[in-house]
Formats: sequence, structure tokens, C-alpha cells
Amino acid sequence: MTSEARRAVVAALIELARSPDYRDRADAGRSLASFAEMPEARGPLLELVLDDRDTFATRVTAEALLRRQDPVGLEVVASALGAIGPDYHTPSQIDWIHTAVRDVFMVFSRDRDAAARVCEVLARDPDAQVRCGAEKLIAELAGIDPILRPVQDD
Repeated sequence: MTSEARRAVVAALIELARSPDYRDRADAGRSLASFAEMPEARGPLLELVLDDRDTFATRVTAEALLRRQDPVGLEVVASALGAIGPDYHTPSQIDWIHTAVRDVFMVFSRDRDAAARVCEVLARDPDAQVRCGAEKLIAELAGIDPILRPVQDD
């Protein structure tokens, strides 16, 4: 896909993310996560993870970003967690972000461990919001006991 086509897709998804319908916002978040490396996608993705109108958009956007299993997706989720304060967002948003973390990293220990290593780097980010959220992600990841681990030699 050309860079012009990618920008056009991102622009259309950003417009969809502004919809009053939670299903449109959730679809936009799920799809926009595929373009998270594009600078113009970051702000709208962060808004969707922090969607204060419906936690379904929060849940699916966070999960899509985490399923990227890369620094870009983890950084947006960390930034969202770092932004959540007691008077700004509902506890339900935090719960749904944590549910997404568990759902993505519950199966393979290697994926959970790789995400924790990325979060350790993010915990030294210049942005205080990212650092704070990365620490929260590290704690959440540490509490996950994955189903599958590498075979240990006896």
C-alpha cells in the first residue's frame, strides 16, 4: 500500500473514531491499531483506549494494540494507563484494559516476557505518563501465569 493510501485509510478511521456510535468507535480502534506506527494515529488511538462513552471501544482498541506485541502498541496502552486518574476515568476502563492485557498475554510465557522487557524500556521513557503506565503494565504482566511455557530440560 502506498503511503498516500495509508494516510487516506488512517484519515477515514480517525473520522470513524469520532462517531457517536460505540460500535463505529470500536471498529475504528481495532482497525487503527494496525496503523499505530503512523504519528497521526497515536492521538486518536489514545482517545479510543480512554473512551469515556463506552468501555467496549476501550477494550477492543487496547486488545488490538497489545496484539501487535511491539513497542508502538505497548506504548499507547502504557500512555493510556498513565493518564488514568481517579477523577478522570471510570474504574471500569482500567478493568477492561487489564482484561485485554490478560487475554493477550495469558497463553504464551514468551509473549508475556517479551512484553515485560519492552515495558522495562518504556519505564525509562522521557514522557512521565508513559513511564507511569509502563510500571502499571509491568505489574499487571508480572501477575499473569501463562498457560504455556517452554519445555524445561531435566
